[in-house]
Amino acid sequence: MNGELHVYPVRGIGEVTTEDDVAALVLDAAGRSGLGLEDGDVLVVSSKIISKAEGRTVDAHGRDEQISAESKRLVAARRTPGGLARIVEAAAGPVMAAAGVDNSNVAPGTVLLLPGDPDASARAIRAALTSLTGLQLGVVVSDTAGRAWRDGQTDFALGCAGLSPTEDLRGQDDTHGQRMEVTIRAVADELAGAADLVKGKLSGVPVALVRGYGDFVLPKDEDGPGAAVMLRPVAADWFRYGQVEAVRWALGVDPETVEAPTAPPGPVLDRLLRAVEVALAAPSPLPGVSAPICVVNVEQSGLFVVPELPADPVALGALAQRLSAAAWSEDLTVTISLEPRGLRVLPG
Repeated sequence: MNGELHVYPVRGIGEVTTEDDVAALVLDAAGRSGLGLEDGDVLVVSSKIISKAEGRTVDAHGRDEQISAESKRLVAARRTPGGLARIVEAAAGPVMAAAGVDNSNVAPGTVLLLPGDPDASARAIRAALTSLTGLQLGVVVSDTAGRAWRDGQTDFALGCAGLSPTEDLRGQDDTHGQRMEVTIRAVADELAGAADLVKGKLSGVPVALVRGYGDFVLPKDEDGPGAAVMLRPVAADWFRYGQVEAVRWALGVDPETVEAPTAPPGPVLDRLLRAVEVALAAPSPLPGVSAPICVVNVEQSGLFVVPELPADPVALGALAQRLSAAAWSEDLTVTISLEPRGLRVLPG
């Protein structure tokens, strides 16, 4: 590789419909854009046009049900003015908002699902392009997602074929002769992000051509492992759940059985009552000691959690700890005291 990367928009593809030949559309548009393909080129194709060609358009009225159907696992959920926002492990593989079910750049009243197997879609497009051109090409299927710790969205590789999705630099020495121990470049993601700078979300350009990465494009008969290998296995995922969901699971409560918090956070008392609901829903962590059955009395300064019957003091202590943990998940600290009426819970 000569150290230069060139990224070109492939214009003129137009609206894609079911059973359109994406590879033929891309090749035709590249020619009309004056972009003759060369060995080593990488084509970054928006998943949207692939989903449209694969007939993955559905009625928008069932969007929530479609999100559930396209989800393997809830990671985090928050109630917003626009409805319930969910971060999930999508059936297509990545962790992303709403399982990738999207209502942008589609006909009103419809939503678009992700391709069922993005790596297979990338392989099929590459095979078709190879058959049409005889060239050694790479294909990246891109989509958009947010990232933990940072605002804004960027494109990433949902699927890929014809190139290794990562470059493992571990064991090599840096410019100061120090051995690199953890560096694995997310090459396919970087190519998708670079392509998005010329594709954009508002310009109607769903494909970009990246030139200059040819040394890493695989031979025509090798597709590579696909983007699925970039997904972290469960054992290596430090951020498997959101803050609220992790605490609820730790307390033995299915996160979806208690109302999701709001974003931004709601009134303190609402959050405190939700924390109490979680604490009371949790099973007793003590073998042979039942969790106390309680009622909640709301007062101006806080609330009382009052056992309906005399409770084992050890069980009350366990309940107090569950209350503290559930309140923490709601970004609250609480003061809990034992009084004749029960547990007095004050925020702050």
